[in-house]
Amino acid sequence: MIPYKKAIVGTGLLAFLLSGIAATKPPEDDEGHYTNLKVLSKKISEDELERVMYSFEHQLGVTCLYCHVKKTNEQGIDFASDAKKEKLVARDMIKMTININKKYFNTKIDKKINERPVIWCRTCHKGFTKPPTVSNKKMND
Repeated sequence: MIPYKKAIVGTGLLAFLLSGIAATKPPEDDEGHYTNLKVLSKKISEDELERVMYSFEHQLGVTCLYCHVKKTNEQGIDFASDAKKEKLVARDMIKMTININKKYFNTKIDKKINERPVIWCRTCHKGFTKPPTVSNKKMND
């Protein structure tokens, strides 16, 4: 039974992470749209938004708190806040990848979030917050 121990623990941790993400729902306006979304559609569904945010976490090796701040007087995360520069940089990076995909691969990711982009965070970041650099020696080979 020991070979399955890692799988069971990993599955449990993943379930715990996903339940934590689901419990911290971003703020909505009176019409049920998310507030302060500047690149993604304000009409994005909860499932799509969670999938996109989980994708960012996975592709950059971070948690929600890398871009978002904790609420000051209560528990939870203030998703609408622009207090962290990482969130502002992320918006620019999302715009950049949308433009690259649109221009070079005719992908309309900004209109249909379900379409898989060719270029995305993982293309350069490979699981790190800062993309690993290629040494000059490798470039000259």
